[in-house]
Amino acid sequence: MIRGITLRRLSIPPAVIVLLGLMAIGAVVAVIRYVNGIGAISNLDDSTGWGLWISFDLLCGVALAAGAFVTASFVYLFGQEKYRPILRPAILTGLLGYVMVIVALMVDLGRPERIWFLIIFWNYHSVMFEVGWCVMLYTTVLALEFSPMVFERFGLEAPRRLIHAVIIPLAIAGATLSTLHQSSLGSLYTILPDQLNKIWYTPLLPLMFWLTAVSVGPAMVIVESTISSKVFRRGLELDILGGLSRVVPFTLGAYAVVKIGDLAGSGELDLLTKWNRASGLWWLEMIVFVLLPIVLFSLPAVRRSSNWLLFSALLVVGDVVLSRFAVSLLNLSKPDFAARYWPHPMEFAITISVISAGILAYGLVARYLPLFDEHVPEPARK
Repeated sequence: MIRGITLRRLSIPPAVIVLLGLMAIGAVVAVIRYVNGIGAISNLDDSTGWGLWISFDLLCGVALAAGAFVTASFVYLFGQEKYRPILRPAILTGLLGYVMVIVALMVDLGRPERIWFLIIFWNYHSVMFEVGWCVMLYTTVLALEFSPMVFERFGLEAPRRLIHAVIIPLAIAGATLSTLHQSSLGSLYTILPDQLNKIWYTPLLPLMFWLTAVSVGPAMVIVESTISSKVFRRGLELDILGGLSRVVPFTLGAYAVVKIGDLAGSGELDLLTKWNRASGLWWLEMIVFVLLPIVLFSLPAVRRSSNWLLFSALLVVGDVVLSRFAVSLLNLSKPDFAARYWPHPMEFAITISVISAGILAYGLVARYLPLFDEHVPEPARK
């Protein structure tokens, strides 16, 4: 006791200690990367220049952050005010998702110190130029949409009103930028007709990437809301989430029609009868991760059950992960056919570290900022 004040031992939750430990490991790996080069921490080579970090951290990470632009579009552009209670968590998840993508890219880039070059040196013919600008601008939009939480926390009324006055243009910009770069990520692989397996290659990849991003947006909001309701011991907005999930069967259905129609139109449906990795992944995606969630989300009983809603949403998340890996890594033929790529343990360490930082940041925001709107949830059925 010092001057009447009892010094109590600082109590840190075990989960926070674990997250900090994983972040520390990632920081050490990043230092090794910057000192010794990317080859010191990865198994990337001339036959596999894009590996785990592009397939998961970039392609999946950007798609899994789509809940922000989908929910913001519903609330601000279509006037669906019933979804406002889940808007702020969706925007936070989107913002953290894009920041995590940017951090991971800073490790993955061969010359990360030149990332700012795209601001000055404009290459109009590069898809990556367009993706880079869209990601940069949309991250700014998300930061502005997130800022009212900070302003409210510190009682800054004037800037909060300013953001509120321009929220519609911000939402329009967000939806436009998201549509552009979500689809453009698919465009990256349209230049590989000879390397990408015919079952997975199509000039319609940009449309397919966009449709799966729109589908996984509501799914990620469901996953985030369900987990946060348990972690922070708050009610689950089951009535709102059930309504939001109604869009998924339509977008996934459109994706299935485009996917099957493309193969039929090109006369390549017979490729699906030949059993190999490409056809096996195609059938796995269509049956388990597309058709099954379409059926589940179409059932009122599923939309009223917290457990079934979460399970169905996880299937859609699985579809995005599988489809992105199938296009970007699993079905690409290599110049050296003897080459086999498996991520280095340090590649996993970077990805896990970035995810850990995102989880910790979400928890801090939820604790210290007005993240959750007041809402009386409908009682959840298990």
